[in-house]
Formats: sequence, structure tokens, C-alpha cells
Amino acid sequence: MGSILFINAAARKESRTLRLAKHLLEKLGSYDEIRLYEADFPKTDEKFLSIRDKAFENGYKDSVFDMARQFCDAETIVIAAPYWDLSFPAVLKQYLEHINVVGLTFGYENGMPKSLCSVRRVYYVQTAGGMVVSDEYGFGYVKKFFELFYQVGEFELIKAQGLDIIGNDPEKILEDAMAQIDNIIT
Repeated sequence: MGSILFINAAARKESRTLRLAKHLLEKLGSYDEIRLYEADFPKTDEKFLSIRDKAFENGYKDSVFDMARQFCDAETIVIAAPYWDLSFPAVLKQYLEHINVVGLTFGYENGMPKSLCSVRRVYYVQTAGGMVVSDEYGFGYVKKFFELFYQVGEFELIKAQGLDIIGNDPEKILEDAMAQIDNIIT
């Protein structure tokens, strides 16, 4: 299956999203993890932009590109992102902005982005206390990002929703999502 990068955008240690992602990861095998709430994102200011502008000349050696290099080496990406405010936590967007580096993770060919990375498949794990109104803004955004910049064609959305609706059985909902994972990864 190649190398696996787990992008953890779950803020809580006892996160239901994290619980589902860990079930998936147990099936996939060994992985590297980046905990986005512990990541030290550089401030996107003039200094950072200057470093980024000169990055090609110095071979992207600056440590601000460590996450981008790690991302670029992964063949499989697992993203754990709870459904918040019609989307996902802001740290995931911040991560995507910092790993998307022209000349390092992607380039241009005939005016269109062309992947310079190994990523071939993405698993997007999402939980929601209520019902997911639309996949367009959370999963849809991430899917389009990976399709456009990295030409990824294999996606799996694993979601458990309605976990906090009175009368629903959150354990049963999570078990059903784990069964979905078990069916996907045979």
C-alpha cells in the first residue's frame, strides 16, 4: 500500500472522529501522524512569503517545508476531520495551504497543476453531532483540492453523523461506520 500519512485534525483526545480513523489505520498498517493542533505553522507574513519565494533557489531546505516534504512522500493520506460549521476545523485548511508548494509538491504543465508527489489515495474520516448538510464544503473541498493539485483518483468518505441527536444510538452509528471501514479494507 505504500507509505501512509495520517493528518489528524481532531482537537479532542477522546474524539469520535479519531476513534474511527484509528480503526481504519489499524487495518491499513504503519503510518506517520501529524497532529494539526500540535503543529507549529509559520505565520504567513512577509517574512514567510519571502522564504517561500526564494525556496526553489535553495532547494526547499528551510524547515518551514518539512510538512510539505512529508506530505509529498506519502502514497496514502488519511484525514480525520470532524464536521464543524459546514466544513472542517481551520487547522486543516492551514495545513493544506502550507503543504501546497509550487516546485516542491506540485508544478504547472500547460497552465494546470501537476503533482510532484506520491499520493494516490485519500481516506476522509468525518463525524458529526448533527446531520451533514452537504459534503460540498468539507469533504468536497478536500476532494477537489486533491483531484486538482495531485490528480488523486481514489477517495473514500467514511462518516458517522447524527451522533448527538436525542434518540440516536451513537455507539451503533460508530459501529456501523467501523463496519463500513471493514468492508472497504478487506
